[in-house]
Amino acid sequence: MISDEAKEIRTGEEIDESSLEFFLNQNIKDFGKITGIKQFPGGYSNLTYLIQTQEKSYVLRKPPKGAKAIKGGHNMRREFEILESLTNAGFNQVPKPIFYTADESILGSEFYLMDKLEGTILRNSEFKRQKEYLNSDLMSKLSQEICKTQAELHKIKIENTPLANIGKPDGYISRQVKGWHERYLNAKTDELETEQLVFHWLSENTPNEIKPTLLHNDFKYDNVVFDLENQKILGILDWEMATIGDPRMDIGTSLSYWCEAGDGDFEKNFNLSWLPGNFTREEYVAHYQKINPDVDLSNILYFYVFGLFKNAVIIQQIYARYKNGLTQDLRFANLIEGVKALMHKSYRSILETKML
Repeated sequence: MISDEAKEIRTGEEIDESSLEFFLNQNIKDFGKITGIKQFPGGYSNLTYLIQTQEKSYVLRKPPKGAKAIKGGHNMRREFEILESLTNAGFNQVPKPIFYTADESILGSEFYLMDKLEGTILRNSEFKRQKEYLNSDLMSKLSQEICKTQAELHKIKIENTPLANIGKPDGYISRQVKGWHERYLNAKTDELETEQLVFHWLSENTPNEIKPTLLHNDFKYDNVVFDLENQKILGILDWEMATIGDPRMDIGTSLSYWCEAGDGDFEKNFNLSWLPGNFTREEYVAHYQKINPDVDLSNILYFYVFGLFKNAVIIQQIYARYKNGLTQDLRFANLIEGVKALMHKSYRSILETKML
């Protein structure tokens, strides 16, 4: 079994160990002494750390520097409460939430603590270490499992639970299109004609909405912890953008991450779905439809284009943080090329009326 490997903390993202230890011992019974803190290197959004004590391992999540400038993003309290609600609703494929605080005097921001799931996260950055295990038969089973889990997630009965109140489903599609365009304008650093073209197409072709469901909104391999031995999902991570709305928006986002063997190198950083044995995007749609036929995916192109558009804006926000000196993470230095690539891909998909 390959576990997700935490590494040394990046410069500028260190944690005050003594302050954290003192605070957690005041608030968590028998927390004990911290024996080590490392950082999980994957992801471009919130910061995730491994907190080790003499008795147990935990995961700590906190927003990055500059997060307050991003409207509606990096809300740790909301993410923590969603995990609590899912746990209380009997959905056991999430890590157990333990403690949240809004006290910024401890680590300079709000943060929360959760149990660490002992399994494997498939990251492109870890591919060299994991590749000998990832044969085509295993990837075939894992792609079926992740697709099935997403379909089942959309079947969760959220009525009369706190989850029903985490979003406003009416007008969700048009509100999302407008909102992500506004986020782009707020983080704009370069002139991109394709952003305007895609935004106008999405605005002018908004489909009628279907019955709302719980949406994860960032559902992909590196947000899932697998038990590789049994080809099962132990837990789904990163519920920061979860809400209630049209489930096709969730699927479109997942498809925008679901790169194939013929996609560009930048897209392949998103997901190990390009490895032999995985579904193609079209096969993913067909498999989902078999499990959850109540969701009509005949107009999936619209939602795929939106997914690419949204991902491009998220990357633009991250690039703007780097450009403005709010992070020193060198992974972000050339992200503008990724923004251009995704906007171009979404526009080409519109012109050729298929998922490219």
